[in-house]
Amino acid sequence: MALAIRDVREHDLDAVLALNNEAGTGILATDRARLRHLYEIAHYFRVAEQEGRIVGFLIAMRQEADYNSPNFRWFQAHYESFVYIDRIVIEQTMRGHGLGRIFYCDVQSYAEVRVPLLTCEVFLEPRNDQTVLFHGTMGFQEVGQQTMGQDGPKVSLLARELPSFPFVRERYLEQDGLPDVAWLAERQRPADLRGVSA
Repeated sequence: MALAIRDVREHDLDAVLALNNEAGTGILATDRARLRHLYEIAHYFRVAEQEGRIVGFLIAMRQEADYNSPNFRWFQAHYESFVYIDRIVIEQTMRGHGLGRIFYCDVQSYAEVRVPLLTCEVFLEPRNDQTVLFHGTMGFQEVGQQTMGQDGPKVSLLARELPSFPFVRERYLEQDGLPDVAWLAERQRPADLRGVSA
């Protein structure tokens, strides 16, 4: 019953796609091509695996990502530096056991040594008080609202300041950079490896 949080692998994508599209109204359905694009551009893309089965995932990216989501673009227009949580999905049988909090703590540990803000959105239509409350207890504050497209749902745009970042910036990022240790390494994205010969 051990649970592992690890970087996604290419062979996980079919399971991730199925999990995404079974998640219900709180997550936008996607297709193989769009998920492949997320796989290539995401700075953070981790899965939860239990007994060889993918039971959750979280996808996030930094401000320079080539991503046309209207919510991501809103944050690009308003903030210089951030990590944006695009989506988190937890399998139905695993909900309510703290896996969402584990993912949020993990993505925060990625973000807080790189940027001052962690951002995301939650749907306000249909109303989901559980999701809104979850983000509030994780320290997020509403910084805006918008409607996705002409007929899309209304969303609340959320941000959380990362209090560790000023220390990391002054001590490391403005000096010699982050230490060369495994837990601080960037994800090796397929987009990063294009044009690199062995």
